[in-house]
Amino acid sequence: MANEETVRGAFMIQEYYCRSMDAPIYARLCEAIATGLTRDSRVGARILDWPGEPTRDALPLRFVGGLHALVRQRADDELAAIFDGSVKELAEIAAALGRALVRHDDALLPWLDGPPQTNEPGRSAALMTGLIEVARACGPKLGLLEIGSSGGLNLLIDRYRFDLGGAFVGPVDAPVTITPEWRGAAPAIPPFEIVSTRGCDIQPLDVTDPAVEDRLAAYVWAEKPERLARLRTAIEMVRAHGVRLEQADAADWVEARLAEPQAEGVTRVLMHSVVWQYLPEPVAERIRAAMATAGASATAERPLAWVAMEPDRALAEQVVTVRTWPGGPREIVATAHAHAAWVKPGQPEAGREGHALVDAAARVGF
Repeated sequence: MANEETVRGAFMIQEYYCRSMDAPIYARLCEAIATGLTRDSRVGARILDWPGEPTRDALPLRFVGGLHALVRQRADDELAAIFDGSVKELAEIAAALGRALVRHDDALLPWLDGPPQTNEPGRSAALMTGLIEVARACGPKLGLLEIGSSGGLNLLIDRYRFDLGGAFVGPVDAPVTITPEWRGAAPAIPPFEIVSTRGCDIQPLDVTDPAVEDRLAAYVWAEKPERLARLRTAIEMVRAHGVRLEQADAADWVEARLAEPQAEGVTRVLMHSVVWQYLPEPVAERIRAAMATAGASATAERPLAWVAMEPDRALAEQVVTVRTWPGGPREIVATAHAHAAWVKPGQPEAGREGHALVDAAARVGF
């Protein structure tokens, strides 16, 4: 159970993430919350008395998403001045924030009720590095199964175009081209085809609903307008052609999908990004067990693979990991920015301070 010190620490952890990800406005905001939040508002009291684990619950992102929603609605000039960077001093930010919380208690409280939905299309670029390795190891045809799909924007991965350091993947006429800063040699792209994409979420979002679109936009960091533009175009792609997205418990869904017949020559790929930390441990363990059982039965004609992009908290980076069956060991194939603004292919550097990348993959457990 958290205490006030733990809660304030969670905002400082988020400050570190934001600073590491070149988001100085959000970093200052999180530090001001960590040092200056009071119980003068109901929302402030609820945050400081948080009953769960605030970092695992993504409490800072829940709260900041609500604040950004007010800014986007032009509901508070003081908040707007914080979010556009006009107010920089921590004491001024904390004082302005305190006044805004009292004014907007009723509007902000519901934002604390559930985890943030950061359905970031850019993460597809990091996942693509894993899929390329799966195609290289198992063959050209991939059938993707994504858990924690949110609104399904990464289920469009076969419809996006990617520029991976000058190596291109995806249709040339795609409405969205994702171009991360590529920190390494351009990959050699083997022939491959994504033959199907399916996903599930415990509470899937209908991104074609304007209210849902606005909610997703609130979780896009205000100082990253390129992410917002990409989000809106991706949503238009869903409106035009849809995605195959189901409401389901992740473990139930994975077990059911793995029990279905598998076409010869198609690699079945479990895929997820920034999801594992939100799964209850019994759900995570069932998925590990289901994949281990299916992997034991996999053949060269009907392979199985697991591609994950999950955070390493010590480094404030994401780790892209791949495992294939039969016979393939787990590999770390890249590290990436949390929204895949940059991707660095290959194994991580040896000897980095706080090096915990293998541990990040181990928490997924495959």
